[in-house]
Amino acid sequence: MNSRRSLFFNVDWFVILIYLALCAIGWFNIHAAVFDASKPSMFDMSTNYGKQTIFIITAIIIGIVILLLDSKFFSTFSPVFYGITLLLLVVVLIVGRNVGGNQAWIPIGNSFRLQPSEFAKFATSLLLAHYIGTNNLRLTDRKTIGFCLLIILLPAALIMLQPDTGSAITFSSLVLALYREGLSVYVLIIAAAMIVLFVLSLMYNQLLIIGIIVVLGALFIALSRKTRKLVINTSVTVLASALFTLSVHFAYDNILQKHQRNRIDVILGKIDDPRGQGYNLNQSMIAIGSGGLWGKGYLQGTQTKYDFVPEQSTDFIFCTVGEEWGFAGSFVVVALYVFLILRVVQIAERQRSTFSRVYGYCVASVFFFHVLINIGMTIGLVPVIGIPLPFLSYGGSSLWSFTILLFILLKLDSNRMGII
Repeated sequence: MNSRRSLFFNVDWFVILIYLALCAIGWFNIHAAVFDASKPSMFDMSTNYGKQTIFIITAIIIGIVILLLDSKFFSTFSPVFYGITLLLLVVVLIVGRNVGGNQAWIPIGNSFRLQPSEFAKFATSLLLAHYIGTNNLRLTDRKTIGFCLLIILLPAALIMLQPDTGSAITFSSLVLALYREGLSVYVLIIAAAMIVLFVLSLMYNQLLIIGIIVVLGALFIALSRKTRKLVINTSVTVLASALFTLSVHFAYDNILQKHQRNRIDVILGKIDDPRGQGYNLNQSMIAIGSGGLWGKGYLQGTQTKYDFVPEQSTDFIFCTVGEEWGFAGSFVVVALYVFLILRVVQIAERQRSTFSRVYGYCVASVFFFHVLINIGMTIGLVPVIGIPLPFLSYGGSSLWSFTILLFILLKLDSNRMGII
């Protein structure tokens, strides 16, 4: 008992304080986003803020339970967690409820829906850490890299079948954790190059892009030492880039849904339709910009009050922060996330076991991706892909999954001097 008590009080309270602060900020902004004067009770289950109150309370209970468990539990049962989430991702394709074009929720009772894709994030992180940590691997050989990518891609592929592109893309963030464990920087460069080629291929003529690639390849060979290996590698790179460029429009037209294509076209400036395809983004930017330095005040946001911004309590919750709390409030929220992510990285680095370190970097990567993309899409920097803002967005599945993700790390860290 004394051992468990000491481990419990050995948790990183700085992280817990940030967690509680973000949950509180989230509740107040959900309350503002959907406030109904006829239903003022914070426990009114017919309102989002009433449900979120219950979600926060249960999330805190889940966090406490995790802190009371044995640290070895998470490593030992990581394959079980991963298997269960894969099973749920299959089940949701069969019995799931379609909401907004995505069959991503399993109905439980009359008023609650479970979203398996949210829980797949911590399960995938655990198995990835278990595989690398148990075998004490460095990501320098193709077999190890391939198996790690398989662990990541399997749940992402099942989520794409829903189809929920936003949640599936989230799993790509775990590559950052692999980089810490020895994955070549060239993999990240190739991924960045593919993104650049994807965007350029949508904006300009594909034959022009391919022509530029060929010319650049030829110049590189001409200006370098013409070794056989260099010529072969450069030629393969040019050929692969050209084939990828040619495949962009096919993938764009046949994999992405129409509303997803429209969102990308709005960001790229190919569509100028502020009352149609660009409505969400336009209203979001108006809401955030209208807040000024200090904001309009709690429950005083006009964009919020009159429901101009769709999904304002979920994917676009940051709009409420910007409108009612202004630049100052937005800065505080962003600062809290920065402190949280940096602290998680620091926690990951001080771990003595590979399992805990890899898992810590997975946590940091997931949080970084969610914060960057969610806030980026509300201010027009990235396409709207519909992923929640950790601890702020409304929803039990997202709040519980992020809580589990974070508190498992806190538990591992509290026992870092032991052997895991």
